[in-house]
Amino acid sequence: MTTPLLDITDLTIEFGPPARPVKAVDGVAFAIEAGGSVGVVGESGSGKSLTALAILRLIPDPPGRISAGRIVFAGTDLLGLPRERMPDIRGREIAMIFQEPMSSLNPVMTIGDQIAEVLYLHEQLSRRERRARVIATLASVGMPAPEERLGAFPHQFSGGMRQRVMIAMAVACNPKLLIADEPTTALDVTVQAQVLTLMRQLRTRLNTALLFVSHDLGVIAEIADRVVVMYAGKVVETGEVRDIFRYPGHPYTQALLQSIPRVEGGGGGDDRRRLYQIPGGVPSPAARPPGCPFAPRCPSRLAICTQEMPPMFALGGTHQAACWRNDGAVS
Repeated sequence: MTTPLLDITDLTIEFGPPARPVKAVDGVAFAIEAGGSVGVVGESGSGKSLTALAILRLIPDPPGRISAGRIVFAGTDLLGLPRERMPDIRGREIAMIFQEPMSSLNPVMTIGDQIAEVLYLHEQLSRRERRARVIATLASVGMPAPEERLGAFPHQFSGGMRQRVMIAMAVACNPKLLIADEPTTALDVTVQAQVLTLMRQLRTRLNTALLFVSHDLGVIAEIADRVVVMYAGKVVETGEVRDIFRYPGHPYTQALLQSIPRVEGGGGGDDRRRLYQIPGGVPSPAARPPGCPFAPRCPSRLAICTQEMPPMFALGGTHQAACWRNDGAVS
């Protein structure tokens, strides 16, 4: 077995006073191999974005804090590093692409200067070398006429092009791990497909590992090799993409798959079936029910589901799911 590039074990993130903590992320564990791609999927409030932020230690403290667990990256536990060491990791070793470029890009700096700033912080390059690298990086993400766009500001670009600028900033230093937090949510379907294709190409060319966070299993299927399904701060299912789609082992995963829009039918017309909606909502971290947190919304719950949180049951290979229905001894 090779040592994974990123290995997260028992990650717990709390908010509120230490005497009465609220667990927003509870015991999360998964790993990413060098050059691999993992998709983390779940509804809003599932803890997936908090998990991504925790890797770079960007959880605001207060009010939040990482109270337990390990985040081992390239053999180093990031939670054990002094805070002043993290800026050396961010951008150079691990880079992040956020959901909304307009809130992440500086509106009064040109895009050329913003990408050059990343190189200035992490690379020993002359001004001329930095400019050449910025142009090459913009070209690598499909920016047309990159040399002519260096002096442009973020508001002068479309949403898709702004996201390409964000990707260029993230890959400028050839990081070992790229974290993408819902980078296609605000884009239309055509531009979303272009961005996903670009990220697949960059991952292959740079051999960069990818952690892709999304609420959409359809998008995850396009970009990831493995899937981590989160619900109410917990991992409820993990496995290869093909196993998750063919043999989902958790009712929540099954519901997410039912929620993917499809156009079915043949002949001369379309059969647009009604989009499935999971009843209810993700419980607040401060008011999670006992037992399995999905039990109140689950159509196939058992009596034990409302009393005790199930462990992860092996379903074959690396496929696991935390559902009591996978335990042959329970009925």
